[in-house]
Amino acid sequence: MKIHEKYIKRCIEIAKNGLGTTAPNPMVGCVIVHDNKIIGEGFTSPYGEKHAEVNAIESVKDPSLLNKSTLYVTLEPCSHVGKTPPCSNLIIENKIPQVVIGTIDTHSKVAGKGIEKLKDSGCKVQVGVLEEECKKHHKRFFTFHNKKRPYIILKWAETQDGFIAPKTKHEQKPVWITNEISRQLVHKWRSEEQAILVGTNTVIEDNPSLTVRDWTGKNPIRIVLDKKNILSKKYQILNKDAETIVISENDIDFSNNVALQICDLLHKNNIQSIIIEGGRNTLQTFINEKLWDEARVFIGKTTFKDGVKAPVFKGKQIQDSLILEDSLKIYINE
Repeated sequence: MKIHEKYIKRCIEIAKNGLGTTAPNPMVGCVIVHDNKIIGEGFTSPYGEKHAEVNAIESVKDPSLLNKSTLYVTLEPCSHVGKTPPCSNLIIENKIPQVVIGTIDTHSKVAGKGIEKLKDSGCKVQVGVLEEECKKHHKRFFTFHNKKRPYIILKWAETQDGFIAPKTKHEQKPVWITNEISRQLVHKWRSEEQAILVGTNTVIEDNPSLTVRDWTGKNPIRIVLDKKNILSKKYQILNKDAETIVISENDIDFSNNVALQICDLLHKNNIQSIIIEGGRNTLQTFINEKLWDEARVFIGKTTFKDGVKAPVFKGKQIQDSLILEDSLKIYINE
């Protein structure tokens, strides 16, 4: 492995520590190397706090080494003033002579300006090391800024015979298709994304709370589609455990391009990533409008013989794994 790739790979690795806490900022990873030895590391703090480059520079025990070091970072250092000062300025102030960047930041406020500022100061800059891996790592951030919508993850569980819910139910709660470990994994996923969305029928039939009860982390913003504003506060989704946004016919036109309108609304609310948890009509709406990036599909051991059919979609399968007796298949929308 080439030496630059080794350290950018480490940047990606540590950047994942910011998953679920940095949005709307990207989850960046940064490593500082002197004489082929890592002397500093950092990843993006929760939104409003320090960026990865700041944390990495501050972690260096002997600052006198900075002017003889190389800084590695997954994404181009920012050049604009936001909640914090520009990272490119800090790199220049510390006289770091070389910067290796995974990928350019396509956000209009940066888009090459950070690189330009570094080069103008005399810094040697190399761009595009493990570029595709860095772009994939920053998929939420890039989707939000380039496509003007959140990164969309579809998620459902289906039975061996292809149903996501039974035909009839006797209680207002979920009928579990998967095992406890699979359900805990879903709670972990919730903690990693900014929001989660369901339709009115799911709320009425299952009364979900859509929180991370079985995992330690931040609750996602709950988005509920309630066309006629019929949901009352007796439903858990409207409690105070997490922020909830209700989308009704006052917000969008439910007769056409519903998924696109929802995406526009979420973009305006600065939501970079979302899990669509159903039910079938809601999932199929996003599939039909081709507005999805990943589909995470559990297949349990149970059968219903009749009921609500699983969504129909086409995607490229990138993972097929077992969680005890459950199968988990992950697809991407090509």
